[in-house]
Amino acid sequence: MSNRFRLTLAQLNPTVGALQANADKARRAWEEGRAAGADMVMLPEMFLTGYQTQDLVMKRAFVADAQRHLDILMADCADGPALAIGAPWLEGAELFNGYHILSGGKPVARIFKHHLPNSDVFDEVRLYASGEIHGPYRVGPLRIGSPICEDAWYEDVAEAQAESGAEVLLVPNGSPYHGGKGDLRLSLMVSRVVETGLPLVYLNMVGGQDDQVFDGGSFVLNPGGKLALQMPPFDEAIAHVDFKETDEGWRALDGEKAPIPDRQEQDYRVMVESLRDYCGKTGFSKVLLGLSGGIDSALVAAIAADALGPENVRCVMLPSEYTSEHSLEDAKAVANALGCRYDFVPIAEGRQAITNTLAPLFEGRGPDLTEENIQSRLRGLLLMALSNKFGEMLLTTGNKSEVAVGYATIYGDMAGGYNPIKDLYKTRVFETCRWRNANHRPWMKAPEGEVIPPRVIDKPPSAELRPDQKDEDSLPPYEILDQILEGLVDEEASVADLVARGFERETVKKVEHLLYISEYKRFQSAPGARLTKRAFWLDRRYPIVNRWRDPS
Repeated sequence: MSNRFRLTLAQLNPTVGALQANADKARRAWEEGRAAGADMVMLPEMFLTGYQTQDLVMKRAFVADAQRHLDILMADCADGPALAIGAPWLEGAELFNGYHILSGGKPVARIFKHHLPNSDVFDEVRLYASGEIHGPYRVGPLRIGSPICEDAWYEDVAEAQAESGAEVLLVPNGSPYHGGKGDLRLSLMVSRVVETGLPLVYLNMVGGQDDQVFDGGSFVLNPGGKLALQMPPFDEAIAHVDFKETDEGWRALDGEKAPIPDRQEQDYRVMVESLRDYCGKTGFSKVLLGLSGGIDSALVAAIAADALGPENVRCVMLPSEYTSEHSLEDAKAVANALGCRYDFVPIAEGRQAITNTLAPLFEGRGPDLTEENIQSRLRGLLLMALSNKFGEMLLTTGNKSEVAVGYATIYGDMAGGYNPIKDLYKTRVFETCRWRNANHRPWMKAPEGEVIPPRVIDKPPSAELRPDQKDEDSLPPYEILDQILEGLVDEEASVADLVARGFERETVKKVEHLLYISEYKRFQSAPGARLTKRAFWLDRRYPIVNRWRDPS
């Protein structure tokens, strides 16, 4: 038998439910592996269906269709390297998250995921049955163990496969991004390598799915934890890795090692890729947004232009009598710097018509928040009219600080289909704007340079819904608010914990109250890019009706 083994790694971007398109991608990767003389072509977890399918996989017709495509793929890829691909599998009454090793027109092995994740954005326990720990399978000269994603986060599956004769571990993954996830993955996989003494291949998918982005970054480790191959994060890529049998066992030969960007760049890339794929996979090629002259909408415009190209982004200024000259100038400057279309749609006439209509009902009552919200909702109505007329998806522009405390108008500035900065606190919005002005990458479609004027970044934030309004009239300064929110949301800290850190109890209680009473707004808000482990949606699930408050 040969003492060499060539493995083709296909770090690709599937689309949930696009079974034929995903199968075609797998087939092209297999053909590329065959042309390169590969013994096996490896694709990520659940690649055939896309990931995560959520409750779609509970529809038996969907699973049957996936299995039909898997059978066709198995027949089409009979003459050449083995094909390893993830797909659901129904066996009797039990549904499994499966990984299928296909060769010569038949299955060499079907492996079922043992450890089903039930935290963060995952609830696979309610979808799949847990498979038994599977022993190694043979492809050519190699005995291979394949822990599926979460199975490699625990020592038992890899150790059992090593003890039963595995000579290399191939780990297929559908692992979504959050800040710091790459370092965590590498640390855990080094542990598996040290425990088993075996080389390990970690293959992750790429691409956006709803709020999640799968960030690739696949890698190969040799015993001792030495990095043999590093694939680029976020990009579709195919790599070939050669294994050689030595006196100490099988070892991966050194390959290319792509650089890994820092956290700031990765977060920005996630916001770009999530919007790009959300639009591409739902059928939108163009977007629009209300460009207020403020920092949040300026950043969303930059992200949209980088994701889709400036020619596909419409920026709309909708001024009222409270809109400052600075805001008018700044909004136009942002659109011009990015190269986006700029439309000017004053709301004064429409607002007056609404005021006149409501005057008999509001007689005897002075102006209050109602009149401020009318402005926001009128803007939402006009933006949605443009969206309907021109087929452009409306983007919302609220940052995580505003989303957390409800500093946004439901059916107004919250209207829209996607929010790229939903998981980005306000203080990080400032940082991100400065970073984008100073950095440009090939995956950005907007121009390089200062696309967000410094005045937009430096001026005090304001909704401009009444004279001389500032955000700090209603909220603590953002540098304080964000620290309190990070404690309450990201850390689940108590009020007492935050008071012990030096924050005033009255301020903490106010923020806690705003956080809880805004839950109903978040239930109706647009999805947005997930950057942390405590993003608003699947990561953090709170009741709308909730009378409890922390007594500490």
